[in-house]
Order: sequence, then structure tokens, then C-alpha cells
Amino acid sequence: MAVFKKQNKKLKTNENTGFGTNASNYGGRFISKNGTANIHKKGIPILDQISWFHTMLQLPTWKFQVVILLFFISINFIFAFIYYTIGVEHLNGITATTEIEKFGQAYFFSAQTFTTVGYGHINPSGFLTSAIAATEALAGLLAFALATGLLYGRFSKPKAHLKFSENAIIAPFQDGTALMMRVAPYKNTNLTDAEAKLTLGMTIEENGKKINRFFPLDLEYDKVNALTLSWTLVHPITEDSPLYGFTSQDFKSQKGEILVFVKAFDEMFSNIVATRTSYTFEEIEYGAKFVQMYEHSLDNTKTIIHLDKLNTFDKMELNN
Repeated sequence: MAVFKKQNKKLKTNENTGFGTNASNYGGRFISKNGTANIHKKGIPILDQISWFHTMLQLPTWKFQVVILLFFISINFIFAFIYYTIGVEHLNGITATTEIEKFGQAYFFSAQTFTTVGYGHINPSGFLTSAIAATEALAGLLAFALATGLLYGRFSKPKAHLKFSENAIIAPFQDGTALMMRVAPYKNTNLTDAEAKLTLGMTIEENGKKINRFFPLDLEYDKVNALTLSWTLVHPITEDSPLYGFTSQDFKSQKGEILVFVKAFDEMFSNIVATRTSYTFEEIEYGAKFVQMYEHSLDNTKTIIHLDKLNTFDKMELNN
């Protein structure tokens, strides 16, 4: 890589990233934009690959609601089919004449039994139908206990509630340039003792073989006492930086990724929360400056932060 030949001193590397060094066997980016590892696991059954508890906790809210609704509809459909197969004549109170209406009333009897509401309009008769209804009532109790636990877990799980700018930028800084990206809290949380760490991952060629190398990027400030407004992470591009000598063309022609890790202390949960993201070289704007995100209110009594400006920047020329 031509950019590394411009540097006289040996760059400090990070060998403890947890990512593989064999570039020929590595595909895509190291970390997805949403912070998850860009890894697809194979070799074991798919059901053994998934932690259903973690999956349900991490699902977006609308997907979680859809899963609960589909489960409720499906389980009642199954029990309704069992009642219908046994014979609706064993369900006292069904007055339907058509088969569709009979199945519909069996379905709603199943829903009443599953939720343990039991209106009493329809009731089972006979040992087999009563046994199925008792089994369904038990399944309903267990299912609602599980759903309650998942709901509590989703509400009580500490989250960082931080948003990153979509792009990183190379901006003027002091007498040179710096790599910058922004992060900001977007909910009414109180985060203190925030700490950030940046790592540059690059595919380089050594002894005729392509390997992944990781370089820590020093920040102007890697800690802040309180994360209340936006925080611009600034890596000064000095002679000690692995990005020293990079031009706009280097960012276009070479493969690299900036890994960003942020953790902070959440006062509400009295716990440390963490999040991460990454920026490929294609997501780095060379020659830009972030637009100010916050301003004072009209009566000068509060500070207003515009979260919709998190990724807003102005283009400018830099000397290559």
C-alpha cells in the first residue's frame, strides 16, 4: 500500500480486535452499520445457532408485536382445528349451522380458553374435549407468562440510545486535518463518563499475502464527563496516524473500515451501556465540515439540539 510507504516509523497495531487476519477468507465489512457483527454462522442446525430470548429482545418493536400476534392467531387456529376434528357437538353452546361458522365459534372458544377468560357461552363436554381445553388453558398461562417476561425484558434492558452520523468526514483541524464522526443521545437518558475508541481496519499486502491489519486511532478526547449534546469524535491525522498521507483518491481506491466503540454509564439503570458502528472508506467524506447541531432558545433559557442535523455537513476543499 503506497500510503504506508510514506511513513518512516512503524505503526502501532492492535492484535486483540477479535477479527481474523486472513483477508482472503474475509468477506464484506467487519461490523454492520447497526453495530452487529457481519458474520453468518454455518455448520450446526439453525435452531442451535439462535438464542430465541436474545432474538426476541432485539427485535424492532413492530416485528415483536407481529410475532406475538401471529403466535396468538396460530395457536388458537391449531386448537380450533383440534376441537373441530373431534366434533363441535362436544362443545355445548355452538349454534352455528354452516361449517365455517362452526369452525369460527370453535376458534373463539379456543381464544377464550387460551386467555382463561371463559365467558361461559360455550363449554366442553366429554373427557377428550375437556382434556384438550385444560391443556390449552395451561399452555395459555405459560405463554402469557413468557410474553410478560419478554415485555419486561425489552422495557428493562439498558440501551445506549445513541445515534451516529451516517458519514465520517475528513475535515480541517488546527493546522492539518482530522477524521471526525458525530454521536448524540436521542432519548431522555442521562449518560455520564462516556468513553470512545476508534480502530482502523485495513487489508494490506505483506510478503505477497493479503492480511487484515488493525490500527488504534488516537482521539483528541476519548472521554467526556457527560454526554448531553452531540459529541464529535476527532482523530487528528498527524505523522503518527495510519491515515497520514491519505488523499481523497486513497480513500476511493483502498479497502478500509473505521470501527467505532462507545460506552457510557446510564444513571437510571446504574449500569454501563455500549454501542458500536463502523464506517467504510466509501462512507468517509473527504473535505467536509459538520454543521452546528445546537443553539440557544429564543428566550435564551435552554439549549436546543437538532438531531436531524446529525449528519449534515458542508463540503470544502482540502489540500491533498
